[in-house]
Order: sequence, then structure tokens, then C-alpha cells
Amino acid sequence: MEDDLFEPILPSSGSSELRQSRYLSKVQNRNLYLATFGAVLGPLSFGFVLGFSSPAISDLKNAEDPNLRLDKETASWFGSIVTIGAAAGGILGGWMVDRVGRKLSLMLCAFPFVFGFAVIISAQNVWMMLGGRVLTGLASGVTSLVVPVYISETSHSRLRGALGSCVQLMVVTGILGAYIAGMLMGWRWLAVLCSIPPVLMLMFMCLMPETPQYLINKKRQTEAMAALRFLRGPNVDHESVFSSSQVDSLKMADFREPAIYKPFITGILLMFFQQASGINAIMFYADMIFEEANFENSSLASVIVGLVQVAFTAVAALIMDRAGRKLLLLLSGVVMAVSTGLFGVYFRISVVNMNNSSGLMSPEGPAEGPTDPLAWLALLSMGLFIAGFAIGWGPIPWLLMSEIFPLRARGVASGVCVVTNWGCAFLVTKVFHQLLDLLTSYGTFWLFAAFCGLNVLFTVLCVPETRGKTLEQIESYFQQGSERGRLCDTIQ
Repeated sequence: MEDDLFEPILPSSGSSELRQSRYLSKVQNRNLYLATFGAVLGPLSFGFVLGFSSPAISDLKNAEDPNLRLDKETASWFGSIVTIGAAAGGILGGWMVDRVGRKLSLMLCAFPFVFGFAVIISAQNVWMMLGGRVLTGLASGVTSLVVPVYISETSHSRLRGALGSCVQLMVVTGILGAYIAGMLMGWRWLAVLCSIPPVLMLMFMCLMPETPQYLINKKRQTEAMAALRFLRGPNVDHESVFSSSQVDSLKMADFREPAIYKPFITGILLMFFQQASGINAIMFYADMIFEEANFENSSLASVIVGLVQVAFTAVAALIMDRAGRKLLLLLSGVVMAVSTGLFGVYFRISVVNMNNSSGLMSPEGPAEGPTDPLAWLALLSMGLFIAGFAIGWGPIPWLLMSEIFPLRARGVASGVCVVTNWGCAFLVTKVFHQLLDLLTSYGTFWLFAAFCGLNVLFTVLCVPETRGKTLEQIESYFQQGSERGRLCDTIQ
């Protein structure tokens, strides 16, 4: 029984596997890599959006202009309000991706990105900065939906895991870039830098094709075959592998079908557990956490954490199609549970041994004093958490979201998942300070550890392994079911 745990659960046909293998042996991937690079400039852009808050809050707390100075409450809104825009972007993106297409939806995202940062650059008061954050959040929400779908529909089964993981890799690269740039320049110049990637994305995507699945569903077979020839080379018989049949539009009654409601519930729970780990609260307030843990150089510590995140996300991309999604999710959940537990231990020891000197325990702010000799434990815990998240629960929920939904439900279901993700991110980041006051710092991190433990249980019981399967095979599995399936009994 244990031997089957990490095996692909999807049934396969010998002749279908042979035909697919022959097809893939002739595929040329150069243009596919180019299309993926153009698309992931979107995640790079919203990585800069996420990373911008940490150095900007540190600067704006000490701003000379009182109209721009952030207090504890406005700093909380500055960090969290982007998730409100992103949740709205999930709704908008779910509509756009099926109406105007994957490519055009992604290109249109560049405008709220650039306009939002322009508002921040020219801000005369806190309200303008918050408005700019909402706009960049809106673009981030649309991007976080469209890019995984675009990559999954343009890539093939041998590369879908690796290329899909590049979404999260570019997000964390953007976060790291914002951290490093924040050490070298002020918040206005940092906003100028953050507006460059979406412009490059707009220019690059003008040269890339629409996804073949979208074109086929819109009865544009000639364009679909041209897109396939561009993405995978001209010397392959694409028509022998891809169906030219169209699918009906999604209706409410369709949610009674296993092919719709099983992946739908699984996708929503994946997004919930990703955010319940506390990842966005920890990343938004990385500088503050290290400052209030009395770490000597909080900005440098945040950069080190960012480097760890980029490195382990790159590792995940390299091994995703070998190790499988489920094994990496389990490993990730265990590491996150242990690391958040250690973070809680650090703050608990600080309370006992340093007479409540940790600022996280005091609403007035960090206590003045020498560097905490246990600060290394805070950095170790943060590094472990980020490494664990990056190798599994960072990239894989977004990858699975783009894999498990059938074409007719992909826009709507992905939109609901994105709204769930960013809605939960808003709740976690907005109430983070309140949780610190209510549960204490160590209680808050132990709560995150409990949720990480629950996501391990959820992975074992409910998450299917999709490694090495085409999108059509995954849809067929959910539609027909399988004796080897391991979906949670509660969603049967």
C-alpha cells in the first residue's frame, strides 16, 4: 500500500502513452521556453509588488513628510491592502481569461501594474499610496491566475511541472530583487524599478501566441495548429495528438459532476492551506520580525531569507517532474510545521529569559537593548520555513490549479481559487498584529505550525499525483474515477 502512495494515480493507456512518447521525442522546446519567459515576467512583476512593502514600510515609518509617515495601523494596511486588489483581480481574471484569452489578459495586466506604481511614485499622502497598492494588487491577482493557465496550456507533460514552477520562482526572484534594491535606494526609486518588469512583459507577449487549447475551444483550429508549430516545432504531427473538439460553456448544474466539483474543492483547499501557513504575513513583515527579534541587520537578514527562497524554488522546479507533486507537498508541510514551531520556541524563550524584551510581545514596539544572542534561532527558523515553503507549498498549489480543472471550468474555477488565496492572504496579513497581541508572538507561530500539520494530513488524503500526465488524462481521471484514486472521502 505504501509503495503506491507517491505513484501517479491517473490511469493510462499503453497505446496512448506510446503515441505521446513518440510525439514528445520530436518536439522542439526553444520557443516554448521563450513563451514561458515572457509569461513569467508577470509573476516577476507581482513579486516586486509583494517585496516592495517590506523596505518601503521601514522607510515610510521614518518619513520626514507627516502626510506620508506610516504608523502601526497604516503600515498594516500598506502591507495587506494589496491582497484586496489581488482578490478582485482573481474575479476579473476568471472572467477575462475565458472571454479575451490568456495572452491578451496577461498583456492588459501591465497597465494597472505601471499605473499603480506611478500613483505611488507621485503620492502626496497615505491614501494615494494605498490606492497605488490596490492597483498593483489588482494586476497581481489577474497575473497569478492567467500565467499558470497560459504555461500549462502551452507546455507538454514532460516540462509542465518544471515550467509551471517557474511562476513561483519568478515571484520569489521579484521579492528578493525588491529586498536588495530597498537596501540601495529609497522607496520612490524602488517603485520606479518595480514598474519596469510589466513593461517588458507587455512588449515580450506581443510576440508570443495564444494557447492552443483556447484557440481550439474558440473554433480557431488553423491558429491553434500555427501556435503549436511555433511552440513545439514544425516537424511534429500535432493533429494526431490534440483533439479539435470544442467544449460547452460551464453551467451551474455542471458542479454536480465529479470532474468539476472534486478538483474545485481540492483547489480551494490547496489555496487555503497555502495561506494558513502564514507565508504572506511572514514575508510582508520580514524586516519588522527581524527588527523585533533584535537582529543586528534586519534588511540583510531579509535578503538572506530571499536568497534561500529563490534557491529552493529553483530546486523545486528542477525536481518537480521527477519527484512528483505529492511527495514535495508532504516534505514541504513537515519542514514548515517544524520551523514555525521553532520560531514559537524562540519567542517563548525570549519572553522567559529576556524579561519580555521582544518587541513582538509589546504593543509599544521593540525594547531597546543589545543584540539578542538567540537571534540566530530566528534566522534559522525563518530560513527553514522559507526553504520548506519554496520546495512545495509555494509553487505546487498554483501548478495543480492549472492542471486539475477541465477546460470549460478553468477560468471560473481558477478565479475562485485565486480569490480564496488572496482573500486568505488579506485576512492573515491584516490580523497578524492582532494575533500577536491576542495569542502572543509564540502562540501565533504555533498556530501557523498547527495549520502546517493539517496541510500534511490534507495532502496524504486528498491531493492526487498528476506527474507525467496530459491535461486531457487528468480531466478524464476526475470524470471517470479510478480504483487507485486517493481523493478525500469528504468530496466523493
